[in-house]
Amino acid sequence: MAFIQIPNVAIKGVSACVPKTIIRNDTLIDIFTEEELKKTINSVGIVERRIVDKDVCASDLCFKAAEKLFDDMDIDRSTIDVLIFMSQTSDFKIPATAPILQHRLGLSKESICFDVSLACSGYVYALTTAMSYLNLPNVNRVLLLDGETFSKIVNPKDKTNALLYGDAGTATLLEKSQGDMFNAVLHTDGEGWDAVCVKGGGSRYPFTEYSLQEKERQDGSIGNELEVYMNGIDVFNFTLKVVPKSIKELLEKTNTTISDYGSIVFHQANKFMIEFFAKKLKYDMSNVPISLDKFGNTSSATIPLTIVSELKNWKADNKKVVISGFGAGLSWAAATLDLSETHICELIEY
Repeated sequence: MAFIQIPNVAIKGVSACVPKTIIRNDTLIDIFTEEELKKTINSVGIVERRIVDKDVCASDLCFKAAEKLFDDMDIDRSTIDVLIFMSQTSDFKIPATAPILQHRLGLSKESICFDVSLACSGYVYALTTAMSYLNLPNVNRVLLLDGETFSKIVNPKDKTNALLYGDAGTATLLEKSQGDMFNAVLHTDGEGWDAVCVKGGGSRYPFTEYSLQEKERQDGSIGNELEVYMNGIDVFNFTLKVVPKSIKELLEKTNTTISDYGSIVFHQANKFMIEFFAKKLKYDMSNVPISLDKFGNTSSATIPLTIVSELKNWKADNKKVVISGFGAGLSWAAATLDLSETHICELIEY
């Protein structure tokens, strides 16, 4: 188990931006029967999703979220030492999107800028990377931008994925902070790499005319080689096994109990899963925020989006939280945060 402990670091601000366009899942009557729709919506818990226009990318949503954060907190852009862009839906294969965002945001040419790509556990992994940079002597502020536009890589006729994914962009500002501690456990099992994947268009399976051919897969899902595939049963079984265990490992390593935390913010994949995790951990669901009903599964962006949409007006005395991400890779991770001094912006639309 990879246990990471980073002293004197903290999250100072979080913002999020979602598209204005709302798609209600109960309108998907062209691929589901009315009975199937009702059953699936009740089970998964996703009522509606936000979907970008064709000319909008994840970086655009992250740009808006960053601008909101800078304005709200009156941040001097020249003080951003590192910019990390976390996404699987980047603007281009080459170049990385982080340098483009550095230019758009007017950040210093001295800033370190790079992309990270790691599915639904990505926010926790990228946050760990960002916190690690803050341990360097000349790095005082890191901006983590995490956004996804999975609507661009989901086949609208695919019953497995069509009503799951939404789009969002987020911005997280991290700084040195004397006395604060970041703790995380990170895990990987690459044996299950093909449980969630987009096979075509990379170096292993380069783009050909065949990449665009829509077909029915073995499990009944529909898509081409450039659209996301998910083995729902494998992913479901994997998460039920590893997620509660990883949180228990984190508690053990930090000598804390689950009652020491005012909330658990899970990756927003499935309502049933989240309720199962809470029950397994013997944790009160009233302290587990849910945002997937309004925004769907926004992949790596779900955790910061949930913090913004559900914890902005959080009145709890205890603002220490556990966050947990899990998904393609296969990879999963959990971390502890203290949000008591964190500025949470109002959710914005674009």
